Amino acid sequence: MPKKMIVRPESWPDWFDGKTINEALFCRLFLLGNRIAHTEHSFFTPEGKLTDENDLRTQILTLLEPFVRAGVTKKIDNIVSLLRIKAHVDDLLPKADRIHLANGTLFPDGRFTETKEEIVRCRLPVRYNPQAEKPTLWLRFLDDLLYPEDIPTLQEFIGYCLIPTNAGQRMMVIKGNGGEGKSQIGAVLSRMFGAYAKDGSVGKISENQFARADLEHCLLMIDDDMRLEALRQTNYVKSIVTAKGKMDLERKGKQSYQGWMYARILAFSNGDLVSLFDRSEGFFRRQLILTTKGKPPERREDPDIAEKMCGEMEGILLWAFEGLQRLIRNQFRFTESERVLHNRELVRRDTNNILLFMDSEGYICRGEDLCISSEELRLIYRTWCEENAYVPVKSKIIIEYLVANQEKFGVIYTHHLRNAAGRQVRGFRGIGAMFHPSPGWSRTDFSGER
Repeated sequence: MPKKMIVRPESWPDWFDGKTINEALFCRLFLLGNRIAHTEHSFFTPEGKLTDENDLRTQILTLLEPFVRAGVTKKIDNIVSLLRIKAHVDDLLPKADRIHLANGTLFPDGRFTETKEEIVRCRLPVRYNPQAEKPTLWLRFLDDLLYPEDIPTLQEFIGYCLIPTNAGQRMMVIKGNGGEGKSQIGAVLSRMFGAYAKDGSVGKISENQFARADLEHCLLMIDDDMRLEALRQTNYVKSIVTAKGKMDLERKGKQSYQGWMYARILAFSNGDLVSLFDRSEGFFRRQLILTTKGKPPERREDPDIAEKMCGEMEGILLWAFEGLQRLIRNQFRFTESERVLHNRELVRRDTNNILLFMDSEGYICRGEDLCISSEELRLIYRTWCEENAYVPVKSKIIIEYLVANQEKFGVIYTHHLRNAAGRQVRGFRGIGAMFHPSPGWSRTDFSGER
């Protein structure tokens, strides 16, 4: 007996034959009606990264529900998996020449287009309004918080965070004694950047190999209360600040992969960002350090100040965009006041007490005919630390630092010093001791370079 023919009602979609769902056809038609791409383990649309895949699943469920009565969850899983393949693109390059906003795209030269057809990596939830009023509350807040000459630095840094690039190669630390309200800046920026800002920890990044992957696709990481412990290692933090291309990212239980990283770091703290072992110029050079004004005792805090400032968001965007334009004109060199430069130098010198030791008086002296062994330099350095309440670094670190900075300190490293016993030892020419670091030691015990 011949099978009964199923007459397709006009209301049935092409991917349904009355019994089963043609998943491949469903995906093809779905992609014709929805601009979507998949790369780097994420879906992207003209509205930016799909932050919650459940939104996609809900959309698919709405289409399937009238036609599927059993195994719906499995069917959706299959379709999402197939979409990852069919919507795959090899790369979705970050574009640093445009800012995607809620109502269109803004270019650094001031052009604005309202079209939103392009699949983008991120789209900020704030609207571009060239007629927006000046953000008077925001500017008054900053004027109360920061010194006037430092506000342009913050303006440029926030503008810098609007585009996916690390061309400036800087992170920012805003430091105060507490209670000034500096963290309100973070609350406003969290609203401005939406899903593309993430709360995080500089300390966690330095310690956890998986923390970098959590910042993938983000424009800004905000550390609201930076830990004051010295970082044991700085390579992860520096790699985020300076990344120019894809970097190796790791997630727990998964194979590492190459992903774009352009999250800028903004930290609020009561102290300095220091390293336990890294004394390199690069670590300190990457920091823009702003210090807050002291809080006047008569000032009353407004608990709703952040929410009120968010009401000026369109004006704050224009203010930040002005900072970005200035930064681009200056080839991504930030405006740095004398205070900002001094802050960085102070942290560098205080953290790297070798610098302070080399500038000390009464311990060492300079001269072309002088020399000192590495061991005696170590002993004098330890004496200086004990008498000045500094924690001494390891002997290897002080020697390696001086070797790397011979020209800066006017010294020459050599393996050809001879001690009183005639043994060949390592040391430095151009520097000598001003006291005996151990009983019986004499500067004349050294005959200089062999």
